[in-house]
Amino acid sequence: MSHVLAPQPVPDAPSLDHPSLYFNRELSWLDFNWRVLDLARDGRTPLMERLRFIGVAASNLDGFVRKRVGGLKRQIANGEVPIGPDGRTPEEQLALITSAVHDQHDAIHDAWTEQVAPAAHDAIGLAIRPWSEVPADDQSRLTAYVEDRIVPILTPLAVDPGRPFPFISNMSLSLAVVLTNPNKGTEHFARVKVPKTRARWIPLNAPMEFIPIEALVAAHIDRLFPGMHIEGVYPFRVTRNAEVPRDDDDPDDLLESISERLRERRFAPVVRLEVDGSMPHGVQSFLQGKLNVPNEDVFVTDHPIDLTDVDDLADLHVPDARFDRSLRFPDWTPTAHPDLPPPTRPADRSMFDAIRERDVLLHHPYHSFEDSVQRFIEEAAHDPDVLAIKMTLYRTSEDSPIVRALIEAAEQGTQVAVLVEVKARFDEEKNIAWGRKLEDAGVHVAYGVVGLKTHAQAALVVRRESDGPRTYIHISTGNYNTRTARQYTDYGLLTAAPQLSHDLTELFHFLTGFSPDQSYDALVTAPQSMRATWHRLIAEVIEAAADDKSARIVLKMNELTDVELIKDLYRASQADVSVDLIVRGQCRIRPGVPGVSDTIRVRSIVDRFLEHDRVFYFQAGSTAHVYISSADWQQSRLDDRVEAAVPVRTNALRKSLIRHLDAALEPRPRTWALRPDGHYVRTHDGTHDQSLQELLMQQYATQ
Repeated sequence: MSHVLAPQPVPDAPSLDHPSLYFNRELSWLDFNWRVLDLARDGRTPLMERLRFIGVAASNLDGFVRKRVGGLKRQIANGEVPIGPDGRTPEEQLALITSAVHDQHDAIHDAWTEQVAPAAHDAIGLAIRPWSEVPADDQSRLTAYVEDRIVPILTPLAVDPGRPFPFISNMSLSLAVVLTNPNKGTEHFARVKVPKTRARWIPLNAPMEFIPIEALVAAHIDRLFPGMHIEGVYPFRVTRNAEVPRDDDDPDDLLESISERLRERRFAPVVRLEVDGSMPHGVQSFLQGKLNVPNEDVFVTDHPIDLTDVDDLADLHVPDARFDRSLRFPDWTPTAHPDLPPPTRPADRSMFDAIRERDVLLHHPYHSFEDSVQRFIEEAAHDPDVLAIKMTLYRTSEDSPIVRALIEAAEQGTQVAVLVEVKARFDEEKNIAWGRKLEDAGVHVAYGVVGLKTHAQAALVVRRESDGPRTYIHISTGNYNTRTARQYTDYGLLTAAPQLSHDLTELFHFLTGFSPDQSYDALVTAPQSMRATWHRLIAEVIEAAADDKSARIVLKMNELTDVELIKDLYRASQADVSVDLIVRGQCRIRPGVPGVSDTIRVRSIVDRFLEHDRVFYFQAGSTAHVYISSADWQQSRLDDRVEAAVPVRTNALRKSLIRHLDAALEPRPRTWALRPDGHYVRTHDGTHDQSLQELLMQQYATQ
C-alpha cells in the first residue's frame, strides 16, 4: 500500500518537542484516504461498494485540495511562516503534499480504469462508452435528447478581444473548444460548461452501458458553433481555494460576514487544474495562463475527469435480486433500542417515561435514529406538556424531519430556541436558509457565538410534570442528520439526570445569551474546561501507575493532532501506562519510539460506515472515567469551538463502551495499525473473521 507519512529520524533521548515525534498532519490525512482507496482496490469488498469507495476517495481528495492545499497556499501568499510540530514550513509541507496528491490522484484513476471498471464490466456488463462506440440507433436517440434537453441550457463562451476569458466556477466540468473560421483561417477558443442539472451518466439501450454527459456534449459541440470548424474538444475542471481569510471574529453582522466569505470563496484562486490527456500543450498552457496555475498544480489524466460521480453507479439496479445482494454489503436495518418504546408502543408509555426510568446509550447506525433521536424531538414537539425545546444544529439533512418538528412546535406555541451554526464549512448557505425558515415560524434563532464555532451536539426538552418541571436531554457525538445517521457511527446519551440537565441548561444560556462565566458540575465543555480536564485525567492515570495501581488510557476519535495532549500521552507512556488509540484519520502521534512511546498503540478502522464517534476512557486505580464527546483532540476543536463531552456514569453503559473499545483494538479485517516508521499495516491475522462493524451489527441484531 502506498504510504506518505515521511517521518524524520529520531535522535537518542529526544525532547517531547522534537519534530521527529510528530507526523505531518496533511500527509497523515492523505494516508487515511489511501485506506479508503484500499477498500475500492480490495477484491474482497463487494463490487458495487468498490464503485462507491472510488467516488468517496475522489470526493475526499477534492476536499483536501480545496481546504488543505488551499490553506497552505494562502499562508505562503500572506508571508506566514509558522513551523509545524514536525519541523516543516508551509513551503516544505506544500512541496510534500503536492507530490503526494499527484500520486493519490493517479492511483484513484488507475484503480478505476485498471481494476474496478474491468471488474464491473466482467460481472454486470457495466461500460462507460465514448461516442465513437455508441451504436447507431443510440446515437440517433441521443442526438434528439441533446437537441431537446441539453442544447437549450448550454452557453458557449467565446474568448476574443471583445469577450474576455470567462469565470470558471469551482469544481465545474468544462469543455475547452478549439475552432477555426474556415473563411478567415483564424483560430479561436471557447469554453462550454457541462450542465450539472443533467445526469453525469446517460444510459444507452444496452443495460448497464452509459456515455458521460461531457462526451455527449462534445460529440454535438458543432451544434453550438454553426459555420465554424471544430479542431478539438477537451474536458477540464478547476478547483478553487476554500480557505478564504476569516473576518468574523468581531463582525457587526455575522450573517453578512459569512455571506461575504462565501462570495470570496466563489472567486478564490485556482489551486488545481485537471485536464484531459488529449489536450494539446498549447491549449493547456493557455488555460494555465488565464487561470494563473503553475505546472505543479496541473493534473493530466487519460481517464474521465471527476470520478466522484462513480458513486452514483454504485446504486445501479441489477435485475437478478440474489446476484444484486451479493454485489453489496449485507443489508442493515437499524434496530430499535430495547429500552425505548417501540414505534407501535402502548399509548400510556412515551419516550419521556423511558428516559425517566434510566439513561439510554444510543449507538448509530446500529440503533435507529428515527426511532430514538427523531422521535424524542417529534414527541416533544407534539406534547402539550412540553414547555421548551432547545437544540444546536451544525449539519442536518436536506429535508430535515427534526427541523419540521421544531417548526411545528413553535407554531403550536412551544418556546423553541435553536443555535444554527452558520460557520459549518460548505453548509453555510444551507444553514442560513434553515435559520431563516425557523425564524419565520417563530423559533428563537442564534447564528453562532462570535469568535467560536459551535460544534456541540445537544438537545434539551423542558416538560411540565406532576412534581414540577423536568428536563430531558440528548448529547451526541454526531449531527442531527437523518441521512448521515445511517452512514456514520455515533454515540448519543438520552438522560434526565438533574446534574446534566442543569449543566446543559447553563450551556444553552451561554449559546443564546450573555453568560461567559458558566460553571458545570459534570458536563465538560470547550473552550472553557475541556483541555484542562483531559490534562487532569491523564495526570491522574500517571499518578496511579506510579503507585502501582491499574492505569490505562483508551481513546477513540477521528483526529489526534493537538501537540500538548500528545505530550501528555508521551508522558503517560514514559510512566508505563498502557495507551491505546483508535484514530480514524489524521494522527500526529508516533507510537513505539523507545523511551518515549513504547506503550502507545494506534489503530485506524475504515469500513462501510464512517467511524465518527469519540470515546475517552481513563482508568486510574479503581476509578474509571468514560466520556463521549463531539470533539476530537485538535487545537481548533479545543480552543476555538464550543464542544461538549458528557460522562457516562451508569455502570452498565460504561462497561458496554469499554467492551466496544476493546473489540476495536483486536486484530480484525479493515483495522489498521500505525507503525513507528509511519506505515499503516493491516492487523487481521486470522484471529477474527468479522470486522468491528460486522461484529456490532451481529450483536445489536440479537439484542
